[in-house]
Amino acid sequence: MQRKQKRFGVLVLAAGKGTRMYSKTPKVLQKMLEEPLLYYPLSAAKKSGFDDIAVVVGYMGDLVESWLSSSFPDAAVLWQKEQNGTAHAVSLAKRWWSDYENVLILPGDTPLITSETLAALANRHIETGNACTFLSFEADDPYGYGRVVRDGKAVRIVEQRDASDEERKIREVNSGMYVFDTEALASVIDKIGCDNSQKEYYLTDALGLIQDDGGTVDSFKAEDPSEVIGVNDAQQLALAACVMRNGILGKWMACGVKCMDPASVWIGPKVTLGEDVVIEPDVQIWGSSSIGAGSRIGSFTAITDAELEENVSVVGFVRIKGSKIGRDSSVGPFAFIRDEAVLAEGVHVGRFVEIKKSLISSGAKVPHLSYVGDAKIGMKTNIGAGTITCNYDGEKKNITVIGDNCFIGSDTMFVAPVTIGDNATTAAGSVITSDVPEGALGIARARQKNIEGWYFRKKNIRGGSK
Repeated sequence: MQRKQKRFGVLVLAAGKGTRMYSKTPKVLQKMLEEPLLYYPLSAAKKSGFDDIAVVVGYMGDLVESWLSSSFPDAAVLWQKEQNGTAHAVSLAKRWWSDYENVLILPGDTPLITSETLAALANRHIETGNACTFLSFEADDPYGYGRVVRDGKAVRIVEQRDASDEERKIREVNSGMYVFDTEALASVIDKIGCDNSQKEYYLTDALGLIQDDGGTVDSFKAEDPSEVIGVNDAQQLALAACVMRNGILGKWMACGVKCMDPASVWIGPKVTLGEDVVIEPDVQIWGSSSIGAGSRIGSFTAITDAELEENVSVVGFVRIKGSKIGRDSSVGPFAFIRDEAVLAEGVHVGRFVEIKKSLISSGAKVPHLSYVGDAKIGMKTNIGAGTITCNYDGEKKNITVIGDNCFIGSDTMFVAPVTIGDNATTAAGSVITSDVPEGALGIARARQKNIEGWYFRKKNIRGGSK
């Protein structure tokens, strides 16, 4: 029979509810380092060079499918409406994996698996010509795992619930990751029964059926057992997160990042860090953030999906989300930069400042106690304390434009839409509702009036004394 053109497909099983999570969110969408569990095996498969991937979804599958459409749009989505076991899921996907010579089957809840191990598993399968090669590991505590039981050349996997006392002593256990020759798998997948304590169709039963037909089955043992930690409850989720956090920090510190207290720092898997970055204690960096060389991130800062260029100083107690900070800029303490804000080169944003969806041009300063939203601030402009861009009129957001080299007096309110020309000044305490021309002084406040003797009249005191 002529072999298929495509050599490898990857099938990820992600249909389970995750009962032990006690959560309304499906297990594979539970967050670990701010990425869903499912992100990790999919990323490892992609990094291993496997491009043809399908994901079996089931419980709250619409949510899983929605996430896949945005994060892994090339992955095929297959449905398992009723979750009757791993073999049932694989059987439903038969039409998909039949287009490949081999299918790599992965659980969606093993986030620590590496691309190197997956590539080695696939290579071992090809080199040996096995009908099935599965990934095993030596467990210090094998409780809960399927035991790898060997009888001569025959290999079978016995689930914890179905294992004898003697079999439960075995420390080599199944990871739930397999490579099958698809012709061998197709010949047995529909023969698998559910005569077990769970009344489910176990994919492990395929191994015995393949061997009965004369096919060869063997294991490939993972060198690092931590790679195949499965996540079934909140404690295992926390354990896996710590293992990955330590690995990520170790990688970056080996590249020159200085991390003062690794135990209190959390960095996501998609983050990139430059040389000589210094990270103080109690920092979180998530999503697709990048931190440029020579930058310093102060304590109690959280950065998500943000780009910081070289030599940026984040003083501390800062939140940066979905924004860009230019080189040689400084931010904080107690600042919030969010929603596509852009700080150009050499900008200073200081204490208790919020910048939202605004451009702060090179050399500009917003030192303290200000809100700048939906605005463009020109080069070398100084924004005085207490300045507010009043961008929302109750129906829509409006734009404030402030030119280059402007001096904005303290406690100025800009009622947008409004434009301030270059080299303009606003007087402290002004409410600016109209444009201010280039080089002009804008004053918009009531004239001060002192009422003599007002206190005494109010208290009905004659002559200023009792």
